[in-house]
Amino acid sequence: MQTINVITTGGTIEKAYSESLGKVLNFSNKIADFLGRLRLPDADVRVVPILNKDSLDMTAEERAQLVAEVEKLLPEGCPIVITHGTDTMVESGMAVLRAIPEPPVPVILTGAMAPLGFEHSDGLQNLTESLFAARMAAPGVYVVMHGQIFPADRVRKDRERGTFVWTE
Repeated sequence: MQTINVITTGGTIEKAYSESLGKVLNFSNKIADFLGRLRLPDADVRVVPILNKDSLDMTAEERAQLVAEVEKLLPEGCPIVITHGTDTMVESGMAVLRAIPEPPVPVILTGAMAPLGFEHSDGLQNLTESLFAARMAAPGVYVVMHGQIFPADRVRKDRERGTFVWTE
């Protein structure tokens, strides 16, 4: 049985529609519910919620809190998946990479362009692929989106195409 730690920070992947406000907002943690829908017979997936907000609203202190949580979990020797808003996912990945240039395990950031549970959401696909990448990738910091795995320092969000792409 392999343990995978999943740190949740919010972002679109965890947004839900508020009927009273008529908006899509972060107000509940949904990752554990969706993980429960997956068949993972040989994995012990532990959810560690630290934030639940849009990544554009993430402060430097909160990003430091994310890095500190990664550092705290590393001695366990288990891969780490971080669910995160796509707008500043690369910035957080780079913060982890600067603090931990050679992590001993894969650290995977993922998110969604449309919230989990919404029609045509990419959230469950990205979450599932991230769990697989966490078990297969070499140690390092990565972004996993839409069937691709990118080193955190070689990727950017392409808003026009609605996906992530390689950088030089």
